[in-house]
Amino acid sequence: MEVRLLRHTPEPELLVASAAKLCYSKVGIEDITKNLSRKKQNEFIKKLLKMGHLSPFEHISFTFGIEGISRACTHQLVRHRIASFSQQSQRYVSFEKEEYIVPRTIKKGLKTKFERLAEDSLKFYQELIEEGVPQEDARYILPQAFCTKIVVTMNARELFHFFNLRCCNRAQWEIRQMAEAMLVEAKKIAPNIFMKAGAPCVQGACPEGELSCGRPKRRHLTAS
Repeated sequence: MEVRLLRHTPEPELLVASAAKLCYSKVGIEDITKNLSRKKQNEFIKKLLKMGHLSPFEHISFTFGIEGISRACTHQLVRHRIASFSQQSQRYVSFEKEEYIVPRTIKKGLKTKFERLAEDSLKFYQELIEEGVPQEDARYILPQAFCTKIVVTMNARELFHFFNLRCCNRAQWEIRQMAEAMLVEAKKIAPNIFMKAGAPCVQGACPEGELSCGRPKRRHLTAS
């Protein structure tokens, strides 16, 4: 899996603090970025997060390029509605080599069988195309394990929600790994904004009740 931050709003913490400044003072548009030192920016950000005043975070966005993930994973990802997605098309892009994800729980003989079936599906897919079956129909035989690529854009408020759900230990393992990698990248650009982002237990109590994993997350997702 590869997760890369392709683009982001320039000076995201300054922009969030500027929007907050406009909300809480008489300042005009021309002056909202003036006298906003790093310290002042951080103070505004902490205040907003503590109050739950999250609309200023909607002004900044982050665009990620992600590859080496399965279709099963992206089917979960695209359920996050306040986001934009551009995914590699199985209708227009043909597949010629075996690129698929094997869950770690599938081991030994089962793994061999899994790989054989995945490879056989690709061979049959190619045979269908050679026989004149449209690519958009031949793709039906491809399993969800096959790799895909996707570009994802979310604003920071939606990323808070995404990380809250998908960094949790109870999230499906592949999308959890992806979410954690995205959070590391986001923290490199806006460390104050995403300081407490992640699974709910990073900030407080676990909301899962009897379904809790019982293993609170450590705040280990830091930029390297």
